Amino acid sequence: MSLLEVQHLQIEYPSRHGVMVAVKDLSLSVEAGEIVGIVGESGAGKSTIGNAVIDLLSPPGVIANGEVLLNGEKISGLTREQMRTVRGSKIGFIFQDPMTSLNTLFTIEQQMVETVLANEKVTYEEAYQRSIDMLNAVGIPKPELRIKQYPHQFSGGMRQRVVIAIALICNPQLIIADEPTTALDVSIQDQILQLIKTLCKERQVGCMLVTHDMGVVSSVTDKVAVMYRGELVEMGTTSQVLGAPEHEYTKSLISAVPRSDIKLVRFPMVNYIEAAEELHQLDIANHWLGQSQDQKAYQGPLLKVENVNLRFTTKDSIFASRREYVQASNNVSFEIVEGETFGLVGESGSGKSTIARAIAGLYAPQSGKITFEGIDLTALKNEQARRPIRRQMQMVFQNPYTSMNPRMKVADIIAEPIRFHKLAENNQQVDQIVADLLDHVGLGRKAGIKYPHEFSGGQRQRISIARALATRPRFLICDEPTSALDVSVQAQILNLLKDLQDELNLTMLFISHDLPVIRQMCDRVGVMRHGSLVEVGESEQIFTSPQDEYSKSLISLMPSFENLSKAHLQIASS
Repeated sequence: MSLLEVQHLQIEYPSRHGVMVAVKDLSLSVEAGEIVGIVGESGAGKSTIGNAVIDLLSPPGVIANGEVLLNGEKISGLTREQMRTVRGSKIGFIFQDPMTSLNTLFTIEQQMVETVLANEKVTYEEAYQRSIDMLNAVGIPKPELRIKQYPHQFSGGMRQRVVIAIALICNPQLIIADEPTTALDVSIQDQILQLIKTLCKERQVGCMLVTHDMGVVSSVTDKVAVMYRGELVEMGTTSQVLGAPEHEYTKSLISAVPRSDIKLVRFPMVNYIEAAEELHQLDIANHWLGQSQDQKAYQGPLLKVENVNLRFTTKDSIFASRREYVQASNNVSFEIVEGETFGLVGESGSGKSTIARAIAGLYAPQSGKITFEGIDLTALKNEQARRPIRRQMQMVFQNPYTSMNPRMKVADIIAEPIRFHKLAENNQQVDQIVADLLDHVGLGRKAGIKYPHEFSGGQRQRISIARALATRPRFLICDEPTSALDVSVQAQILNLLKDLQDELNLTMLFISHDLPVIRQMCDRVGVMRHGSLVEVGESEQIFTSPQDEYSKSLISLMPSFENLSKAHLQIASS
């Protein structure tokens, strides 16, 4: 008897337009102590399976057929009250988006302690101490201080670690991990994956790992299930599926994984005949997107960051001596020349996103200077003065869930910056530009009539990129732009950004924890740690001969691709 058995599961979403089948006749099992990876492109039904197991399907989703068994007992069809005794104590769930799974109105302490008290008969003090120990186990520094804070005071990666801590705190029998390492850098990713592996092996905990990261799959899973458009197309041991894939779609997925050993001109595309839509190619030179912004030649770096210091208050007080701060950036300095892609890497909480937001004008540094084309951005004190710069400088945010208004249709979201900056002559032209942008990022113009919640995480990120391109920017800040994307869509989007850079002479600041992506995308790379820039160099120099010990450590922690390398060679020769 398996720990978890999913038998002939069919999940449907009925609507007035008909029934959409999200998962078709799925059967799989997870043994105690086993890690089963579920992979596939965005929208394939991976997350839907995990949500169905724990009875958290978004309305109007229903289990139309099949059943779910935990230790031989049927748990599909339980009442809401009965399911509450299963969640947390028997099944732990690591959600894909930490900001929407944490309550922004409560401290981390309140949320963690509540989880323990709801599932176990312990005192508040015992629950509090267990919370501190678990935060320490997942790599949260100063847990006694950070546990008193709210989710918005944490970086994306640190919020993800909190979500993981909450899922593991009651020692469940089964862990369903939905993209658990999406927002994590390689050092914390390695730490979290080792923690999950240890739990599974030592405590015989089963794990269903939903991920688009083939490196993670190669490193930690025992078996792999490959999903495509709601169907299970291939399943087997990790070495068999990644080393000698049988299905054409599996071969395409593996071939699209970014190489970590060499730098390629372009990312390999998924070439499966039924794979996701091709990106619609525009004649950029004759299209609105490629029209000149009356750029003037500027001698020198397009962007210059000089000795930027930025800190946040962690404990406020009317007495200055009692206030406590966290130093998010410490004398950070670098330059980006026009047409260049500059990468920032470093562990979660190292200050990468903070610097990006300071450049975009969302944070005001305490000291230092940021200049764009010779204009001191830190001296622009009002929105009216900064508006011309905002048009030329756009940002793709890390979290596509919270960076879009859920009450607006996608077409209106993309059209908003065009209307705000008055870049089109009439509504008809606005509609045409929006439709072209949706085609260009592979969603199709029909996506414009839908709302953000109707899309998967990867599809929402493509909407974010389309919105960022809507003002024809010269400088694009990409904060983890591919963290929510599967490898097939990632290859499309990254090739799109490369094409746009060539066609529009676009300059980019590219922030990512995915080191293979950084190697492929960036001309130069800066390595950040604890708010300081410890090393800056050419991309190939950083990856082949890093000088700083921390840089060497990051490179060494990249997931192993031995199985993937074999598959790359087999696919290339076939």
